[in-house]
Amino acid sequence: MRIVYVIDSLASKGGAERILTDKMNYMTAHYGYEVYVITCYQDISRMPNAYQLSELVNQINLSIPYHSQYRYHYPRRLWVKWRLFRQLCKELETTVRRINPDVLVGLGYFNADLVSGLRCHAQKVIESHEARIFTMSNQGLSRSLPSRLFMHWYKGRYFRHVERQADVVVVLTTGDAREWQKAKRVEVIPNFTVMPVRQKNTNDSKRVIAVGRLEWQKGFDRLIEVWTLVARKHPDWQLDIFGSGTMEAQIQTLIAKAGLKNVAIHPFTPHISEEYTRSSIFGLSSRFEGFGLVLLEAMQAGLPCVVFDCPFGPSDVVTDGTTGFVVADGDVQTFANRLCTLIENETIRKNFSAAAIERVRHYDADQVMMQWKQLFEELANSRYNHQSI
Repeated sequence: MRIVYVIDSLASKGGAERILTDKMNYMTAHYGYEVYVITCYQDISRMPNAYQLSELVNQINLSIPYHSQYRYHYPRRLWVKWRLFRQLCKELETTVRRINPDVLVGLGYFNADLVSGLRCHAQKVIESHEARIFTMSNQGLSRSLPSRLFMHWYKGRYFRHVERQADVVVVLTTGDAREWQKAKRVEVIPNFTVMPVRQKNTNDSKRVIAVGRLEWQKGFDRLIEVWTLVARKHPDWQLDIFGSGTMEAQIQTLIAKAGLKNVAIHPFTPHISEEYTRSSIFGLSSRFEGFGLVLLEAMQAGLPCVVFDCPFGPSDVVTDGTTGFVVADGDVQTFANRLCTLIENETIRKNFSAAAIERVRHYDADQVMMQWKQLFEELANSRYNHQSI
């Protein structure tokens, strides 16, 4: 079995990059698949992979200098961007045809229309790692009316092309699956985590933890609003946020304006499992998610979770009133109340903790990867059957 993945870069510390790395490592180690990953824009000499990729995985870096277009002003920038895109199309198709994979896999947020339309014999799979309704949305950013109208038209065209060309669209949640009803075929395969947990938390530390990129999507501004309410009742509890991003200065300003002394922002750490075990509660304040991989990690460490019911993912993973609390999206007051409930009731925390550990077994790597194995082998067989006709 020969599989090719296409991604912009593996240098970012994001959930898609992490789960993709874990899947490729697993397939080469357990199934003996011949796996390739083509990174289109990554110059690995300057931007190394964020996560450890097995030596058994073949990484090919096209190193298209995509960001060089920003050296120029409009209209020249459009000309440079078009040239770079044409270079990408040519090099990507040449590379894929040379490898001649059984299955070609693209990501929903990165040139999925290009990948699903490549001229090759492979069966084409598109993985949707974020809610379709938010793909390429740039929510929170101010745009002119003509720009918004163009993006609306472009997204419609983009998704229609994927729906017509891709053999399978794989999504992470049942909610997102409903958004892809016009695709040829839709499969739901969740994420998993291979994060080692050497010790479960004891639920007795006065600490709430949150993890993620400091971007508008992740809603840390909402979490600061929540914590302002919590801190009034429980000033002895600490909120620690692990992550980095373009909104870090803005979030620090919100913390300062609220006069919060029990909040700290820390950079990403490769030892995040140890930080989970030193905490008692996990908070997820995202405006939207593809799945919420950090939820699996937190629950694996035995943390009860409080999450907004955003599209899509958190409510698929967290069972309200059993492994944590699912709060109506944007209801800051109720989110704060649910955190206070857990803070004030150690028994509830421990019951939720035990249930979370049991619940996360449904997302065991072996079970999830068996679904991928079955899908890929079915597609490979259909490819050979089609060629033999």
